[in-house]
Amino acid sequence: MSYLNFKSEYDRFPKTTIKNHRAFHGYDAIYQELNKKINNRSVVVFDYYPGVDENEVYELIKRFNFSLEINMHDIFKDGKIMTEQMKYNLTDDRVFGKMYYGNLVDFMDEDKLEEAKDKINEHKGSVIVYGVGASLVSHGDMYVYFDMARWEIQLRYRKGMANYNATNFDEDILKKYKRGYFIEWRIADKHKAERFESFDYVVDTNKSNDPKMISSDTFKESLSLLAQKPFRTVPYFDPGVWGGQWMKEVCNLDKNQSNYAWSFDGVPEENSILFDYDGVTFELPAMDLVLYQPKELLGEQVYARFGAEFPIRFDFLDTMEGQNLSLQVHPLTEYIKKNFGMSYTQDESYYILDAKEDAHVYLGLKEDIQPNEMISDLESAQRGEIVFEADKYINKFPAKKHDHFLIPAGTCHCSGKNAMVLEISATPYIFTFKLWDWQRLGLDGLPRPINIEHGKHVIQWDRTTKWVKENLVNATYEVKEDGNDCKIEHTGLHELEFIETRRYTINNDSFHKTHGTVNMLNLIDGKSAIIEGDFEPFIVHYAETFIIPASIKEYTIKPYGCDEIKVLKAYVRN
Repeated sequence: MSYLNFKSEYDRFPKTTIKNHRAFHGYDAIYQELNKKINNRSVVVFDYYPGVDENEVYELIKRFNFSLEINMHDIFKDGKIMTEQMKYNLTDDRVFGKMYYGNLVDFMDEDKLEEAKDKINEHKGSVIVYGVGASLVSHGDMYVYFDMARWEIQLRYRKGMANYNATNFDEDILKKYKRGYFIEWRIADKHKAERFESFDYVVDTNKSNDPKMISSDTFKESLSLLAQKPFRTVPYFDPGVWGGQWMKEVCNLDKNQSNYAWSFDGVPEENSILFDYDGVTFELPAMDLVLYQPKELLGEQVYARFGAEFPIRFDFLDTMEGQNLSLQVHPLTEYIKKNFGMSYTQDESYYILDAKEDAHVYLGLKEDIQPNEMISDLESAQRGEIVFEADKYINKFPAKKHDHFLIPAGTCHCSGKNAMVLEISATPYIFTFKLWDWQRLGLDGLPRPINIEHGKHVIQWDRTTKWVKENLVNATYEVKEDGNDCKIEHTGLHELEFIETRRYTINNDSFHKTHGTVNMLNLIDGKSAIIEGDFEPFIVHYAETFIIPASIKEYTIKPYGCDEIKVLKAYVRN
């Protein structure tokens, strides 16, 4: 069946063209550029994000014939010792760890680090220091940073790549991801952010044996320009046990895949950004922009509150012709801070982009249920003794296109089948406590993690039918904004949540002010829209998420190639 009455123009690979800059494409071109600047006394530093294919890059290193090589693996502690040192943060849980706020050097042998520095000082010939954290030994005469996006790292985990300096090639993917999310990526991002001004070159290693390199000036200017204009991140899509068929058509995906369950489209912690340098496409983690231009992107107030983190997340959940999501709940702020070291939690909402007639959302508890009885039934169901009767305990609301269901932390919820959800939430997306998964196995053939022990401590038992209807289901009302005569509706989020969402129904120019805070938007209805302001006109298509940096004070949105559009905007409340 078709879900659209027009041909989708959804762009899966949005790029920003940067003029008057170039990229060096391929190892031959990279070698030639670097070799021009290396002599027989040069100290060269190749610093890697964990996940970069070190064997691949070493083939480049061998071409230079350095007289001294220092491999960072010789400076890091033994892999088993590192894992033992991480034990508190890794925990025994399959999914959840504790956030690590230390540094890369914490996992190095300090004596070997000092020894390496002494070797360089004493050596009379050319030197290469290479590997994760190489600049902790020396910034050298030339500093090249090899970067990689988190999504590519996750795909490589699935193909058997181990975590850094580990031998867990065949370990559960969720455990590899946990080690990356809670420890490796945190310390690697901190290390990288502290060295942006020291880079001489940056290398995109996201495609095997197809590197691209840009100069430090190109890297910094590209990010600075992007923080002054609307942009999109590169969405990615993944199948799931409950996945549906809507995104295949609307997002122009592979029709041969059985389903697509979810997509991140607008999650800078996970997504990439693409630049075009005279026909060469260069990929960077979008987090580089957040880390390098936090005030310009986020705004002073958001940066002061969250630091260099992008606090809003847009993603898709597709159950059209699929199945229910798992019944779940998210932790309260005090719980996530105490147990996982995070400063804010995953408040969220479901905006219904599309739905079939039988679509519904499970949300909140029914009146007069007994908490002990519900938890007992969940635990019995997890042991396989009974089938959990979700309809006995959880409200089930019909869902139609453009409904908005608000889900403050502590509220039991899930989308039912035959709904296409734009999920708008705070960023800590990993913290979902699954309570019941409808007797399913994951695509890997393993039971999906159930977290009743965590969940029972955060369920808000007073969020029952009457309260949910009054507070969380289509709590929509019209608002006015100066200079705007289009229809504007506050659709959420709940007062317990820090994100504001507004829906604009637009026939002509609509005028918007960022008020010094980053805006994240999605074109929720209509073929295309054009965004204009003190930047080149920017066109977005149906279902695309886009970001307006805080540095943009004012902008306009109007239909493009259609008569009417609807846009959903999210921003952090003051």
